[in-house]
Amino acid sequence: MRPEGGTGGQALRAMLAFLALGVTVSIIYGLFSSGFGRLHRTPVGAPPPIQARPAQTQPAPAAPGRAGPVRGRTVSAAMAAPRIAVVSHDFWLTYLPAGFDRADGGVIEPDQGAWARFAPERGPGARDGFVEVRVEHGAAAADWATYQRRTTLRMPRDTIIRGRPALVGRHPGGGLMIVWLERPGTGAWIRVGESLSEELLRVAASVKAPVGD
Repeated sequence: MRPEGGTGGQALRAMLAFLALGVTVSIIYGLFSSGFGRLHRTPVGAPPPIQARPAQTQPAPAAPGRAGPVRGRTVSAAMAAPRIAVVSHDFWLTYLPAGFDRADGGVIEPDQGAWARFAPERGPGARDGFVEVRVEHGAAAADWATYQRRTTLRMPRDTIIRGRPALVGRHPGGGLMIVWLERPGTGAWIRVGESLSEELLRVAASVKAPVGD
């Protein structure tokens, strides 16, 4: 004989298993219905997503034919072009302040050298000042010690110009002046007005004296 109630226990277990299976199927269906686990692919031929990029500012191109700024200043072709300012046949300058030209000059007789004075051209916007140059030959310029005693300078100080010892200081008559021995037997000095003090060394550095230079 089977024990009483065995059939009812099996039926209860079968019912519980069926309910568990139904709950599991419902959970799985709900997950797949929400899109969980699906791969989202970009359709073939679709453009890639656009990513925003910060705007970049490009410098405007320089206008043709204009000189660019250099340390806050504009360099023009006229200022950069070399000049020839002759003092004598063997002594000349390759730089003068803009707008300056020869105003006076001559030779020192007998064959003792030459001198020249350069001044601004007259007209609207003309600059003030002057540039005086003197080149001397002979025993007075036999050596540096002899030649530097020929000129009296206020607050003189030693310097070098074009590889040569020189003295620079204030001239008793006004302005700034530099004196040096170009070579044994030839001395030179350059004097500029107060307004051209910053130009003195540049003018002196432009000297050309090919004979023995």
